[in-house]
Amino acid sequence: MPGLTSAAGLVGFLSEPDTELQIFALRKLNDEINSLWTEVAGSVGEIEALYEDENFPERELAALVAAKVYYNLQEYNESMVFVLGAGKLFNLDNEGEFEDTIISKCVDTYIALSAMFNPATPASTANQAPPQLTTAFPSTTNGATSTSAGLASPTTPFSQSTLPSRSLLSRQDSSTTFDPLLPGGGNAGVPGAHPSPLILQRGIQKQLHTVIEQLFERCYKEGRYYQVVGIAIEARNLEKLRQAILRASDDQAKNKSIFREDSVDVGKDLMEYVLEICMGVVQERGLRNEILRLILDLLNDIPAPEYFSIAKCIVYLNECTMASDLLRRLVNKADPKSLAIAYQIAFDMYDNSTQEFLKKVRSNLPSATPPASENAGTSGTDGDNEPAPESQPLLQDSNNTNDTATSINGASEKLTTSSPEEQKAFDSIGEILQGTKTIELDLEFLYRNNHTDKNILNKIKDSLEARNSIFHTAVSLANAFMHAGTTNDRFFRDNLEWLGKAVNWSKFTATAALGVIHRGNLGQGQKLLEPYLPKDRIEGTNTGSAYSQGGSLYALGLIYANHEALALDLIRGHFKKATEEVVQHGGALGLGVAGMATGDQGIYEDLRNVLYADSALNGEAVGIAMGLIMLGTGNFQALEDMIQYAHETQHEKIVRGLALGMALIMYGRQETADELVNGLLDDPDPILRYGGIQTLALAYCGTGSNKAVRKLLHVAVSDVSDDVRRIAVMSLGFILFRKPNSVPRMVELLSESYNPHVRYGAAMALGISCAGTGLDEAIDLLEPMIKDPTDFVRQGALISLSMIMVQQNEAMNPKVGTIRKTLQKAIGDRHEDAMTKFGSAVSLGIIDAGGRNCTISLQTQTGNLNMAGIVGMAVFTQYWYWFPLTHFLSLSFTPTSVIALDQDLEVPSFKFHSATRPSLFDYPPEQEAKVEDAPEKVKTAVLSTTAQAKRRAQKKEKQQRRESMDIDHTPTTPKVSINEDKMDTDDSAIKADGEKPESSEKETEDPKSTVAPEGLRKKMEKEKVGCELENMSRVLPAQLKFISFPDGRYEPVKKPTGGVILVIDKTPSESKSLMELKARKNIKPAAAPQTLQDRINDVYALENNRSGPRGVEASGAAAGAGVLNAMDEDGEGVEEADVPREFEYHSDNEGEE
Repeated sequence: MPGLTSAAGLVGFLSEPDTELQIFALRKLNDEINSLWTEVAGSVGEIEALYEDENFPERELAALVAAKVYYNLQEYNESMVFVLGAGKLFNLDNEGEFEDTIISKCVDTYIALSAMFNPATPASTANQAPPQLTTAFPSTTNGATSTSAGLASPTTPFSQSTLPSRSLLSRQDSSTTFDPLLPGGGNAGVPGAHPSPLILQRGIQKQLHTVIEQLFERCYKEGRYYQVVGIAIEARNLEKLRQAILRASDDQAKNKSIFREDSVDVGKDLMEYVLEICMGVVQERGLRNEILRLILDLLNDIPAPEYFSIAKCIVYLNECTMASDLLRRLVNKADPKSLAIAYQIAFDMYDNSTQEFLKKVRSNLPSATPPASENAGTSGTDGDNEPAPESQPLLQDSNNTNDTATSINGASEKLTTSSPEEQKAFDSIGEILQGTKTIELDLEFLYRNNHTDKNILNKIKDSLEARNSIFHTAVSLANAFMHAGTTNDRFFRDNLEWLGKAVNWSKFTATAALGVIHRGNLGQGQKLLEPYLPKDRIEGTNTGSAYSQGGSLYALGLIYANHEALALDLIRGHFKKATEEVVQHGGALGLGVAGMATGDQGIYEDLRNVLYADSALNGEAVGIAMGLIMLGTGNFQALEDMIQYAHETQHEKIVRGLALGMALIMYGRQETADELVNGLLDDPDPILRYGGIQTLALAYCGTGSNKAVRKLLHVAVSDVSDDVRRIAVMSLGFILFRKPNSVPRMVELLSESYNPHVRYGAAMALGISCAGTGLDEAIDLLEPMIKDPTDFVRQGALISLSMIMVQQNEAMNPKVGTIRKTLQKAIGDRHEDAMTKFGSAVSLGIIDAGGRNCTISLQTQTGNLNMAGIVGMAVFTQYWYWFPLTHFLSLSFTPTSVIALDQDLEVPSFKFHSATRPSLFDYPPEQEAKVEDAPEKVKTAVLSTTAQAKRRAQKKEKQQRRESMDIDHTPTTPKVSINEDKMDTDDSAIKADGEKPESSEKETEDPKSTVAPEGLRKKMEKEKVGCELENMSRVLPAQLKFISFPDGRYEPVKKPTGGVILVIDKTPSESKSLMELKARKNIKPAAAPQTLQDRINDVYALENNRSGPRGVEASGAAAGAGVLNAMDEDGEGVEEADVPREFEYHSDNEGEE
């Protein structure tokens, strides 16, 4: 039967009084509505009237027809409302565009309503801005800090006197301010993010829930639990989330036919998925913590708990009591596997937690002994000073601290050890949580696998003039980065003459470089730096250079970075005694690095007292150190002190240091930092607005927050300060480093901006977010910027390229060879600017970081935020203003290793398998030393008459020998070379200087020395897939998925994620082979010379026979002490000469009077 061609008759039936005719018309229209809706649209009011008539028997049919009409009119909200009124007539199982669209609108509306009735709960009471910050930033109508600032905001066009009504800086606009209390998930308050709840006006919420329940049930039957989980999380409905996880486990137990064969436990897989999206997608801290607590409860109910997931939730939630209870439970099981899991969890906790959290966990363990240098000041910190690992808030109010948190089993009492084995295990866990074991293993790995190319470093030194301070600093930084953590400071010992050219702050930087090189050398760090440390001044003696003393305190902090236990008190003592501003500068930086995130109130007050001296020289370092000590605590009292002094002081350096310090205090605080961010961004001082952007970047680092990205992009194109615009673009890298693929597309247009500061920011944003990835899209954007007309843009592009290309070889990325050549060419180019050369030198150090065994990572191996790495990168970006801060980048260096330990925490000697070709992840080839780069000597020209006279003399001599030659005797003179007939040149002088002959030069230029990509590809094709690697070998992050343990004896307790991995010995009764730790045995610090003459004698001894003052081979640190401690030519540290007496001038007329 052909379809209807006109709906005129059926539409006429709708107005008939006969109910049967109306029902007949509705049924026909329902079948043919897709072709007749244009004629029916004018009469949709009559259909709605039939639906609203309670006496009409087919109300649901009328609703369905009206819904289809509105659907074709693209009024989807109205269509959804009538579909919900249609009841059972709307079949979810029908496949069609209409059904799919309505289901999508129902889900969106359900999410919007659920979010509205379940608003975001504050993560802690700290979310309400305290009155201190409100008084620090008095707001006007525009939210500015003063009337003048309100009339002329720094981001307002000059042609306007007031802010636009929809400006992102207008606090009256709730859609653009950071308000965590708005509903709607991560897009709360964003116009258009969620549909308007029209069904609230129609009163059909019950029907909506019925449709959603039907949809969920269909997903359950089809095994699509992930869709239900996603909807439940976005709708903030934790009960549905719990129901989905439990339903998945129950369904698998009843019927396994709908699940994949390789699925071990769908419930566990689903919780892993929830945990992943919770930390990667959910942007609200309050919702995130509620989900984590739900997962934690579900994991504890499983008969065989997933301990690593439980530990991850505990660390995210900052529950130190629950962490210690988990470790205690595992140790009490007294089986080898549980003990190995406990050790592995302890290692993971150290990598992902703050010092304050680890200290509390150690104190809650039954036999954990606190370190000798536990600071009393930290025990008095209140709930507001809790550090916030990852991005979570404090879970307790001021009257509910972690100390009273309930344990996993619901008990808070402390258990006691019952056997020596358990006591030994708890002692080992305490040592692991203190960090000494991890640091020792990383130091051993970097020491034994050091592949630093000394030829590159020597070329940098030879190409840059050491008497230029910026170039001397660049070489020091390159040396520090190349040898970071390797303890190899031989470059100082071999280049004492170069080292002696360091003066003032270049001497400070060179001394601090020892801290980067020996980072993690906990046992010998203090002895190595003893010759440099400040000494009590004795009248008539030389105590050394103040710059080397300040640099030594800075170096000491870098050695014990994020590890307070051993050196914090020593640095603090020197800092309090110091009177020289340079020594205070270095001491403040050392205190901040070593005491990172401790929240020590005593150290903070010591720093604040020095700050109030109002010295520009040390004020910047003190401001940064205050932020490092209070890192992530959100301490509002500290913020108030810093804000107030930033407005009072006249020194820009102090304001800049305080601005960065405030940003560090708000690290990971997210919504808690919004009041501070808005206040700083509205300040008329561009340095404080600069600090506001830094606060925003560190508060939302790694979250991918859409609101933070919008704010940064707005400031990047509107602020009148180039510095603020530069940091705004750069901060995109901190927000989005977990999504590196999205950054090149976002900054593509900004990289072509007319403003060089914006271009520099775009380059650095790519380097920060894509570090260690080798991302082609980022490289394509940076390569044109190498030829930028502005020198500092070229500098930023080179540094970013090195950060992206770290640990890349030509097999992984063919462009790495060209980039390395570009960096070396810029070093040797005489016409290149000093800033670009500086960037090239630093880049060559970064690309070979840690002996080519470190990558740059802002997140840990297990996916958490790398607090030390993020802080190091944030402070490193301030090298723009102060070169010594460049050393902070070493905090972002992460060793790429797999270090297997057995249950006894010993390093067994065995091999694991890598299912790749050996050259794919191999070290880059070392550079050949090219002699032709040295200046060639010009050959001495010989006159033609001289050549003719020589030839005649030689011919005459030959004739005489021929006449007197006896045929029976052998000739006693050597045969004359045929080259003697050629024109003579002074070749002997050239060869005497050690130049290679022509044949050897051709050998060095042989293309085989640097394998071309084609040759490398052929070489890889010939290689066998798969290779064996020794324990404690370099394993890149991209290589981890190919790693397996086929050895039948050792089995890992979890999937290798890099770093320390515990393995279980399946045959413990057999003898095992252990690896010898070489770093501990070979590091021999030399004793410090005491007098100036002793230092001079030791330096001469080192130059002559390379032996120390006591016959032991001295390290570079001891060798350089005599040079770096020498007084500078300007006589700093020496008593000043007496002021000349007043000069009296007598005129000629005086005598006459």
